[in-house]
Amino acid sequence: MLAAIEAGGTKFVCAVGDEKGNVVERIQIPTTVPEETMPQVIDFFKKYEIEAIGIGSFGPVDVNKDSATYGYITSTPKPGWKNYPLVQTIKETFPVPIGFNTDVNAAALGEATYGAAKGLDSCLYITVGTGIGAGAIVQGNLLQGLTHPEMGHVLVRRHPEDPYQGRCPFHNDCLEGLAAGPAVEERWGAKGIELVERTEVWELEGYYIAQALMQYILILSPKKIILGGGVMKQKQVFSYVYNYLQQFLNGYVDLPELSSYIVSPGLGDNAGTVGSLLLASQALQGENE
Repeated sequence: MLAAIEAGGTKFVCAVGDEKGNVVERIQIPTTVPEETMPQVIDFFKKYEIEAIGIGSFGPVDVNKDSATYGYITSTPKPGWKNYPLVQTIKETFPVPIGFNTDVNAAALGEATYGAAKGLDSCLYITVGTGIGAGAIVQGNLLQGLTHPEMGHVLVRRHPEDPYQGRCPFHNDCLEGLAAGPAVEERWGAKGIELVERTEVWELEGYYIAQALMQYILILSPKKIILGGGVMKQKQVFSYVYNYLQQFLNGYVDLPELSSYIVSPGLGDNAGTVGSLLLASQALQGENE
C-alpha cells in the first residue's frame, strides 16, 4: 500500500493506492495552517499499513537531499507554511521511505507515465490555478538542478491595454502575478467561473500564457505540453493560447498541430495524485536496492 499527498495551496489531497495509479481511497483536507491541516493528514493514513509515501507539494520547496532543510516548504507567502518541515513531520509518524518533490513535478511524472505524455521521454506540465507552476520531464527524468523549476515566475511583456499591476508578493507582474486565478478575480472583479462569456478575459489570459510557453519551448523543447489547473478548465483559453503562440514564434520553430501538442491533462484532476503514488513507488524501490 502506497500513500500519496498532493499538498496544494488550497487543499491537501490524500490517497492510498498502488504504483499503477489505482486509488483505493482519497480525501481532501483544506489547507489552512499546519496545526490544523497536518493532524488530519496523519490521521487519514493511520488506518493503513503504508509501505512508502509520495509527497508533491506547493512550493517553493527544498528538494536537495544534501541540504539541512530538505523536505521543507521554504519561502512560500502562504501564512503558517514558510520554512515548514513537511517531510520530517510526516516521517515522525510514518518511518517509511518518502519521495518528495513539487506538486507540478509529481503531476508531470503522472502524465508522462499514464497520461497525455505516456510513451514520451519529454513533457511539460503546467498548472494555472491559485498559482502558476510547471514541472518538466527531460530525457525521462524530472528536471532538477540548483533547485526545482519555478516557471510560474518568469517575466512576460505586459499587454499594452492591461493596467493591472499584478499580485505576486515577490515580483508583482510576473506570469503568476498577471495570470493566476486570484489575478483574474482581482483584475475583473469576479471569479473565472463567473466570467465565462467575457471573451476579453480569456484572450488576455491566452496572451500571457502563450508568452510563457514560447520561452519554455525555446529552452526545453518539450515533446508535449499539458495545461492543467482550475483556470484551464475554461477550455476557450486554449484557442487564444494557440493563436498567440503562433504569432509570437512567427514560424521560428516547426511545431506539431497545436491542438494535439498543447493539451489538457490525460489524467484529469488525478495527475498530481497518481504522480505522488509514483514518487512513493520510486522511494520504495530506492530503499530496496
